[in-house]
Amino acid sequence: MRRPSAARGTLKSMRVTDGFRAFVLEQLSRVKAVRARAMFGGVGLYAGDLFFGIVAADTLYLKVDDSNRARYEAAGMKPFKPYAERAMTMSYYQVPAHVIEDADELAAWARASVRAAERARTQGPVRRRR
Repeated sequence: MRRPSAARGTLKSMRVTDGFRAFVLEQLSRVKAVRARAMFGGVGLYAGDLFFGIVAADTLYLKVDDSNRARYEAAGMKPFKPYAERAMTMSYYQVPAHVIEDADELAAWARASVRAAERARTQGPVRRRR
């Protein structure tokens, strides 16, 4: 079944240039076992088997929880919103440009996101009542 054109357009807008992908991976080289996998036109970032980041439309987003969300919000960053036409957001926030440009600082932010991903995995999925 084909997706409606609006959804396809949103996914196309997640495309990442090779140059930005390479730059982010180089900047994250201080994080142990970092790797990237293509996903829905964007790139998923992993530390080992932990999914901790997203690169979409040449923008880096890292996993947040209550331990690190305030840092992103204080910098005026917004959550990842995969579909422009929907209110849905995810627990990944945009990383400020000055952090991406400082590899040591980015590594610290990324490690905090890896820990957030680890906590999320051990807590399991959130179950909603019907």
